[in-house]
Amino acid sequence: MTTPAEAPSRSSLLCGLIGSGIGASRSPAMHETEAKALGLPLVYRILDSEVVGFGAEDLGPFLMTMAALGFDGTNVTHPFKQAVVPLMDELSDAAARLGAVNTVLLREGRLIGDNTDWSGYRASFLAALGVLPRARVAMVGAGGAASAVGYAHLDIGAARLAIFDPATERAEALAQRLGALFPEAEVIAAGSAAEAISGTDGVVQCSPVGMESHPGLPFDPALLTRDMWVSDVIYFPLETELLKAARSIGCATLGGGGMAVMQAAHAFARFTGREPDVARMLADFAAASAAASPTRDTAI
Repeated sequence: MTTPAEAPSRSSLLCGLIGSGIGASRSPAMHETEAKALGLPLVYRILDSEVVGFGAEDLGPFLMTMAALGFDGTNVTHPFKQAVVPLMDELSDAAARLGAVNTVLLREGRLIGDNTDWSGYRASFLAALGVLPRARVAMVGAGGAASAVGYAHLDIGAARLAIFDPATERAEALAQRLGALFPEAEVIAAGSAAEAISGTDGVVQCSPVGMESHPGLPFDPALLTRDMWVSDVIYFPLETELLKAARSIGCATLGGGGMAVMQAAHAFARFTGREPDVARMLADFAAASAAASPTRDTAI
């Protein structure tokens, strides 16, 4: 798990989330509910660029304004995870290697960038499916989440990662980038989902297909065999059509809720210097998900 940073000295904590179209984010509830359970006075604010009115070119002054207003840290989501990188005074190794930051600590005028997307997925995967073979992994989708997820699988020992995306150039670019970070592994862009999945230990689904607003299947479940595991990073809904199909075949499955919670838990530890109760956060998230009726995709 991400090592907690030294906690701020103030009696209360103020954190936020920067992104675009993030009004329905679950992050405030996750952070504030866990802080309350731990007896920590923490407020978590949404800072939506569509509402506040700022763009990537404004991020430097915006972060400095947050620091001046007393923010202790902020999460960063689409479309700013790459744009904030050059603004950081310090980067964690993972954030530097991934070229993306989703967690910023504001400490005495310094901006410290970290990435808990990859570590959150890693922790979720190992807890649920870590005992299963994972040397040969197929990844469908090469968009926003795929870089962190692919990095996590290579970090925990995947010897071969085959990436398929209908946008061939995007899959090729990601394969080249991850391959350069893990030269001991074979990282390729596959020409089809069938090519990527054939002979693998498991499949991780990183495309938007299966979300509430993008229903359907990202590939034909007939490509799966019962000895494969299937992981889906989507968490609205928690059980996608792909996971239902995979489970009916006999595959072990993992939904995206664990990644959503674990990246928040790791960020929470960085913001507060306290270790959250992960089991409690997972239970709270599942209960909130069961009660929710989202009308649009949400950002973590």
